[in-house]
Amino acid sequence: MRKLGVFVALVLVVALAVPVLGVSAQGDEGFVHTFDLPTEPAADGPLAGVDPSGQTITWWHQHSGQREEFINSMIEEFNAGNPWGITVEGSLQGSYGDIYQKMIAAIPTGDVPNLVVAYQNNAQAYYQAGGLVDNMDVYVTDSQWGFNDAEVADFIPGFYTQDYTADGSARIGFPPNRSTESLYFNATALAELGYDAPPASWQEFHDMACTFTEQGWSGYEGDDTIGYTIRTDASFIAAATFAAGGKIYNDGEFDFSSPATVDFIQFMVDLYNDGCAELVAEQYGDQNNFIAGRALFYTGSSSGLPYIKSGIEDAFAEPFEWHVAYIPYADMPVQNIYGASVSIPKTTPEGELAAWLFVRWFTEPEQQARWAEISNYFPVRYSTAADMGSLFEDFPQYEDAWNLIQGETAVEPQVASYDVVRDEMAATFDELLSGGGDVQTALADLTAQANDIQASFSAE
Repeated sequence: MRKLGVFVALVLVVALAVPVLGVSAQGDEGFVHTFDLPTEPAADGPLAGVDPSGQTITWWHQHSGQREEFINSMIEEFNAGNPWGITVEGSLQGSYGDIYQKMIAAIPTGDVPNLVVAYQNNAQAYYQAGGLVDNMDVYVTDSQWGFNDAEVADFIPGFYTQDYTADGSARIGFPPNRSTESLYFNATALAELGYDAPPASWQEFHDMACTFTEQGWSGYEGDDTIGYTIRTDASFIAAATFAAGGKIYNDGEFDFSSPATVDFIQFMVDLYNDGCAELVAEQYGDQNNFIAGRALFYTGSSSGLPYIKSGIEDAFAEPFEWHVAYIPYADMPVQNIYGASVSIPKTTPEGELAAWLFVRWFTEPEQQARWAEISNYFPVRYSTAADMGSLFEDFPQYEDAWNLIQGETAVEPQVASYDVVRDEMAATFDELLSGGGDVQTALADLTAQANDIQASFSAE
């Protein structure tokens, strides 16, 4: 058995190894508040003479419910306080998919918003269609309107560098928040079964999942316990590949035939065939199994933390103890980080600068801390943690997840074709789990298919 102290120590070692954490220790020294920027247009540089004063900008986003309410309150605060008289109008436009379809239709007509939420592959499609500003670094690095060196160093590197085109020539988005793929585990059940820590390897995962399936635990009355409900989402495939030291996209091509991916998929097929895992029977079935105490493990986005928390608290008079941990890894953990950014469509120079000033304000530590508490997304700046003490105290699983992203991170392919490829990844995984043939052959076929899809996007 692995001791819990080993797991905690590893998290702390990784976190303390990040050199830029020194910035957060210095507080906000050197930071410039957006509202303290000059009110006059820049005298030189690429934004010379551009005056954002009096601009009204529209932001297309996907936030609903409590998140939308808080977004609207933040917009009101920005509108009331910014010295340029900029007015931001938030507009809920449905899901990410809905927004993508609306943007693709709007770009040819020019009837686009001033700011739009977009995953990196979606932003790449908008950019290729000529719908986004040429390079957001014009704003991010501008001597008057951009961030200084201390502020840049305060951003988590994997978040700050995620939104460039595939060739690295242009920034086409900026991160307002992020999430990571995590392993959720029932700590009460693990302890009852004699384990002192979550699994670090897939073999440990197998042993724990099978023991739980066979023996169950006292918090669940049924006799149908299952170690894991397999999530076939593309982000889980990517996360497991990254954790094993592999990649799914390299030098402009998809590759699902590396040992890192093949071994992981084969492991899941074997786990399923051993009777220690099952397929998702309905939407959110994997979450619901974990919440009910029927499943020992759940894998998913850290953005699901509040839903897991509220679900368990509603289901149990005395909720079981649960936490989040690294996806099982090879040598050192590598976290798959993701999340939609905001992009600036082409409108007018004045509107584009006004949109950037709102983004700049939204990503300051004060706003980020409040947004993290409401949304449970991760903030994008280290110094934000200084204002999240109450969140960490009230929601220790959130702090668990925050600690996971302080070390090495990786991102999924940021190419326009990835939306389509993701569907093929999930379909192949589903088919293999349903007895659909040899893993290595299927993943070689998936690689060829993905690169054909990539080629068709490049030809457009």
